[in-house]
Amino acid sequence: MSILRTAVQTRIVNEDYVPEAKIWTENLNVYYGRKHVLYDINIRIPPRRITVIMGPSGCGKSTLLKSLNRMIEVVEEAKVIGKVYFNGIDIYDRGVSETWIRKRIGMVFQKPNPLPMSIYDNVAYGPRIHGIKKKRDLDEIVRRELEEVGLWEEVKDRLKDPAVKLSGGQQQRLCIARTLAIEPEVLLLDEPTSSLDPVSACRIEKLLKRLKNKYTVVVVTHDVHQAKRIADYVVFLFLGRVREMGLASELFNNPKDEITRKFIMGEMS
Repeated sequence: MSILRTAVQTRIVNEDYVPEAKIWTENLNVYYGRKHVLYDINIRIPPRRITVIMGPSGCGKSTLLKSLNRMIEVVEEAKVIGKVYFNGIDIYDRGVSETWIRKRIGMVFQKPNPLPMSIYDNVAYGPRIHGIKKKRDLDEIVRRELEEVGLWEEVKDRLKDPAVKLSGGQQQRLCIARTLAIEPEVLLLDEPTSSLDPVSACRIEKLLKRLKNKYTVVVVTHDVHQAKRIADYVVFLFLGRVREMGLASELFNNPKDEITRKFIMGEMS
């Protein structure tokens, strides 16, 4: 498949926001039936950084995230118009496999969702599906990814225990390890700490800061404080449209858009 190169005109309120892109969109629109949810989204996701998509509840954050690896296609009556490019390839091109895309662009959901199997088998599940069968290879993958998320020392003596016996924070780190085991380039996370206690949430935030050294990380949150703690870049959505995007330090300190400013200051929810 040839690499497609297309000039992208993004809606940039913060004029300094012109990063190299791992993923970018062109006039992305999403509908649920007749309901228009996302309007002409043009964003750029830089490699090996944390990009936070933030905004009030119902603004389209999760819809945008699911559009970046075609998970939106599992939503009934969802319709996507426009382009999403990953490494220059339009992921919605008819010749592109959604399985391949979801392997390269992994997703972690809001509520931890370990599979109904052991801790070991949760991490080994993806590699097995993709053809890795040797126990030695699987053992190496399981240990590597559990170490990556800081879980190995906590579970190494009970790998055969059901994953559901782990705490909520441990389950979420396990889900991240399970996603990393299939060797994605991009990690999408939909409010990954919203159901966790503050200590577990802090661990996840620290983990994401480490992971950005190897992966492109995109996090959805409505928590401004969390966005300030972890973001390198920010995309602010409001009513399905990009209101502002740019370097986190600049957007939080000097927002150009009045609605962005009100959201950051807690004057709206």
